[in-house]
Amino acid sequence: MAGLFDKQAEIYADARPTYPADWYKMLAALTPHHSLAWDVATGNGQAALGVAEYYEQVIATDISEPQLKHAIQHPCIRYVHTPLSLSDDELVRLIGNESSVDLITIAQAIHWFDLPRFYSVVNRLLRKPGGILAVWGYKDIKVSPEFDAAGKRWFETSIPYWNSKTQSLFGGYQSLPFPFESVGIGLEGNPVFVDIPKELSFEGYLRMIRSWSAVETAKERGVDLLSEGAVKELEAAWGGANLVRFIVYKGFMLVGKVRL
Repeated sequence: MAGLFDKQAEIYADARPTYPADWYKMLAALTPHHSLAWDVATGNGQAALGVAEYYEQVIATDISEPQLKHAIQHPCIRYVHTPLSLSDDELVRLIGNESSVDLITIAQAIHWFDLPRFYSVVNRLLRKPGGILAVWGYKDIKVSPEFDAAGKRWFETSIPYWNSKTQSLFGGYQSLPFPFESVGIGLEGNPVFVDIPKELSFEGYLRMIRSWSAVETAKERGVDLLSEGAVKELEAAWGGANLVRFIVYKGFMLVGKVRL
């Protein structure tokens, strides 16, 4: 994953959905303490910003320095570059030491991780008892029957360029290993499905799909997935370049605690 989103960091920061504020309130209600949270693979900090409304300090980390340059600043958030060269012990000390973290969040990213290694760090860092891990993602975007069909046709052209690690994402995290005790919001093999509403212009939609790793990978192989013809077909199905639509990202979430 290292470097995969570096080239389109600015586009990525502008194109992603805003996660509902009530998600963070719900997660905060599950932790008895609100001292420290860790937002992993924070990107531009969109999830960290929501978490910071309920926790005294948020450590927001990413392996991509270009992503962090576009992060949203907040007095309770400390952004930290965490290269893959960091050892597990170094990472634990950097975040806050053993059994110190009340909430760990990963938005639209856990499918990229070395899961056994990451889960080992999570088990060390989460407060016991009381700490929770929350992961979520999204895949489908519902706009209208006409546009959904056009979007599906375009997406099928991108399939050869997706990294194999995205398979669990496209499966709605139903195949994602999640060895944690359920707290009532999904469990391994059975995530909770959630909607992420957003008002979006066609240009905003284009910025979003331009930020996809498959689009960049195709470009590196000499293939333009967003050719003039492809864009025109999508624009017509959207209803015109200037039309702002109410859309829904179809998301999924898993939340758990360390098994004691």
